[in-house]
Amino acid sequence: MFMLWAIPIGIALGWLLRGRLDGLLHLDFRWAWLAVGGLLVQVVLFTPLGSSVAGDALVPPTYIASTLAVFVAVARNVRMPGMPIVAAGALSNLVAIASNGGLMPADLGALALAGFSGPGEHTNSIVVAEPALRPLTDIYALPAWLPLANVFSIGDVLIGLGVAVAIVAAMRGAGQAASPGGRT
Repeated sequence: MFMLWAIPIGIALGWLLRGRLDGLLHLDFRWAWLAVGGLLVQVVLFTPLGSSVAGDALVPPTYIASTLAVFVAVARNVRMPGMPIVAAGALSNLVAIASNGGLMPADLGALALAGFSGPGEHTNSIVVAEPALRPLTDIYALPAWLPLANVFSIGDVLIGLGVAVAIVAAMRGAGQAASPGGRT
């Protein structure tokens, strides 16, 4: 959800910096199908239907695989403005998730600030006493009074920042991939 804040912020900054919205049409994000597919798997996975179909045993490896798929697609586009930042954030999240058994640990205080009574309401999160790589986990929160309130990690911040940079760059005419050639 944190990335959803990056999109309007990026567009607003793009306009303030005299960019044009039609610049987004010229983005050459390769392997978009892989990134979209990975994100869609996560959207479905963390619903009651998705978790019941996958079952407790398949949720963690499916989450890791879908996060890895998104990271691979982002890495394929690392020469685009903003994508190195997105890649750093995606890798941070992937490492935190993989190091904690395939789910993202969330701080109980952060969950409460975001308006959740516990991890059951936020199904890709777990609460553990001593999570591995705690600084990379969901230890921050957007307060419940904000739209799309949720817990987030430093990786999510980097992803959001990178997405905003990519949007601004595209709106200002710098969103083309640096490597020549067509889509692959």
